[in-house]
Parts: sequence; structure tokens; C-alpha cells
Amino acid sequence: MASLRVQSRSVGPGDNIAYLLTCESTGEQLLIDAANEPGRLFELIGDGGLATIVTTHQHADHWQALAEVAAKTGARVLAHPLDADALPVPTCPVHDGDLIQVGEVDLEVIHLAGHTPGSIALLYAADPPQIFTGDSLFPGGVGNTWGDSAAFASLIDDVTTKIFDRLPDETVVWPGHGKPTTLGAERPSLPEWRARGW
Repeated sequence: MASLRVQSRSVGPGDNIAYLLTCESTGEQLLIDAANEPGRLFELIGDGGLATIVTTHQHADHWQALAEVAAKTGARVLAHPLDADALPVPTCPVHDGDLIQVGEVDLEVIHLAGHTPGSIALLYAADPPQIFTGDSLFPGGVGNTWGDSAAFASLIDDVTTKIFDRLPDETVVWPGHGKPTTLGAERPSLPEWRARGW
């Protein structure tokens, strides 16, 4: 399997984590969430160019630098159509189960409705698997649904069935804010999350 290098950069003011994924075989690069501070993102991207930007969801703290980064790099911009209208640049739609190529590497789109209608995660089926969850899954719980019981039920169900029921404990979770975790570290807390309703 072709390998993928993962680099991250925390940008302010909300400790948003932007992830740069680079195919080791071809050098092609993909950025997850052009959140803020475009200058620091250009430093992260370096001289390798940028083929693709994926926006995990429509909340503005995840795309403040999107227009500038897309304009300067010419990268295509991808998002789920249920969130795409909120973004400041035209996007190409991606849906649950779609594969996004980074050079010779495939990333699978996983739609996790609840934090926003079009929230997505990206799965890199490595050993161990790596999943980039945006604001849908963090250490200690799923993303905020602001007391909306239907949105919470949707999100906890999607996270359970599409992530925890499918992927092994060693899967590394790269969230949109804060530190990475593993599914094994979080799995015992699923009943607690469901019971508390957030």
C-alpha cells in the first residue's frame, strides 16, 4: 500500500487543526480544513503544491483561510453538498463512500450527520487505520449538537455504526481540535456518551 505522511498545524484563535496529507510515492498533497492563518498554512504546504482541500463541515472556524489558500494554490475544493453552500468558494461534492485520491492513496469519505448536516470524516485504511473526524468525534465524546436530541441521535448512531462498529481499537483518530486519540481509548465510553445525550 502506498504510504501517506500526515502533518498538522494548529491555527487560531480556536485551536483548529489543519492536516496536510502527502502521498510518499508521488508527492501529491491534500489539506483537511483550511481553517485560519493562511500564511502558516502555506508554510505547512511548502513547495510541494496542493492538489485538494477538503472541508469537513460548514462552520466558519474551519474555512477562514479557504478562499485564499484555494486561490493561491489552484487546489480543487471538496465538501459534502449539505454543507457546501455555506463555504466561500465553489466546491465539488463528495458523498458517503466516495474515494478521494491523494496520489496513489485513497481516502474514504464517511458522512456523519449531526454536528452539521454535511459533516464528513476521511478514512485512510492504513495499518493501523487513520481517521480524520473534523468536529464529529473527539477524545471524550462526539461533536456538539447544542441540545438537539435528533441531531445527537443521528451523530452518535453514525459514529457508532460507521466508525466504532467497523474499525479496530488501534485506529488513530485525528480530530478537528485538540489531541489525537484511538478508538480503543474511547470505545468503553460509548454507552456513557449515549446516556448523557451529548
